Amino acid sequence: MRQIPVDTTNATVMVAKAPQPKVKDRRTGEIALDKDGVTLMTVEVMFSTPDEVEILKLTVPQPGVSEDLAMGTPVALTGLVASAWENEFNGQKRHGIAFRAVAVTSLAAASSASKAA
Repeated sequence: MRQIPVDTTNATVMVAKAPQPKVKDRRTGEIALDKDGVTLMTVEVMFSTPDEVEILKLTVPQPGVSEDLAMGTPVALTGLVASAWENEFNGQKRHGIAFRAVAVTSLAAASSASKAA
């Protein structure tokens, strides 16, 4: 699957929903793991550019998720990529874009440190 890098240079990004473990199977509650056995997390962010605002649901390996990511926390996204997907379930074709990042890092400590200086 082709991954397309997403430019975040002119975007303001804030946490829309606190990180949650990504569920692989809703029926069993099984948590999703990457190929190395690392737990995957889902982080919803508000991605705002001068022209539009969207809520993106990102998949991020657990070690790449900053501590204390509460709603409204400004964050930086490292290695954000988009991938198109398509599947068929019960005869219904579905498609969309999946977003994945290497890390979601809080900028709250950096902004409060610069205000203190």
